Amino acid sequence: MKVLVADKFEEVGLQGLKDAGFEVVYDPPLKEDALRDAIAEQKPDALIVRSTVVTAEMMNDSLRLIVRAGAGYNTIDVDAAREKGIRVSNCPGKNAAAVAELTFGLILSLDRRIPDNVLALRQGKWNKKEFSQARGIKGRTLGVIGLGHIGRLVVNRAKAFEMEVVVLSNHMTEQEARDLGVSKASDPLDLAQRSDIVAVTTSLNDKTRGMIGKQFFDAMREGAFFVNTSRAEIVDQDALLEAVSTKGIRAGLDVFADEPAAPEGEYAGPLKDHANVYCTHHIGASTDEAQNAVALETVRICVEFAGTGEAPNCVNL
Repeated sequence: MKVLVADKFEEVGLQGLKDAGFEVVYDPPLKEDALRDAIAEQKPDALIVRSTVVTAEMMNDSLRLIVRAGAGYNTIDVDAAREKGIRVSNCPGKNAAAVAELTFGLILSLDRRIPDNVLALRQGKWNKKEFSQARGIKGRTLGVIGLGHIGRLVVNRAKAFEMEVVVLSNHMTEQEARDLGVSKASDPLDLAQRSDIVAVTTSLNDKTRGMIGKQFFDAMREGAFFVNTSRAEIVDQDALLEAVSTKGIRAGLDVFADEPAAPEGEYAGPLKDHANVYCTHHIGASTDEAQNAVALETVRICVEFAGTGEAPNCVNL
């Protein structure tokens, strides 16, 4: 089987593909027209991508499998792939710990104002009086939106910090809520009203796209924290900007509307300089542990597909 890897990919994954006997073409910079042309020329059986967009016009007759080396697959036209008989698989849960860790990094940063502490000291300013003011998160209520792999790990970590947890999930039963030691929100506004801190960990789909807007932020408590390490499209960014500007809500964000697709570049979004917002560079899944786990899962998917014709974690059957 010939595999085209059109994104940055860990060495453990590349070596795993080669050890499995696959012909591997590794060309991370491929994007847009260049990727379309490379697929037409190379005629791979399988395509591996991370953040690279895969459109219908890129899918030729040779392609039988597309693997998203990560969890979300909104950058791939899965419907077009289905129509062409191409399996699309992802690697759910393999980067969940990394995203949960960043979620709590942002929560703690918001509470203790860690980035501002560091910046002030680098500027030669000592201000213990100002930075000693913090609420602490013990005993606070964390609202978790989504109870997938990431959401469950966020809940576990919240319990370690002795927080109360309320969860919004269509799939969680009352019994499961009791087993997890959490309470269940009836709807988004209920969660917003009950939470000191909100963490968005749900996946992006037709139901969650734009689900958090002005009504949600209006329902949040004054001075509450809002953390999004999921997908920017779940949140109305204009409504969030209004909330952090008018009611003291503080936000920790790893995802943004219209963020650059390239690893490096310029960004001029309206939230980056806001005093009540801490921004990171969409790095939630970017730990060595997570990326190696994703790479090994990608290899497993390719090996099983080559041997059986079945694609583990297929999202478009």
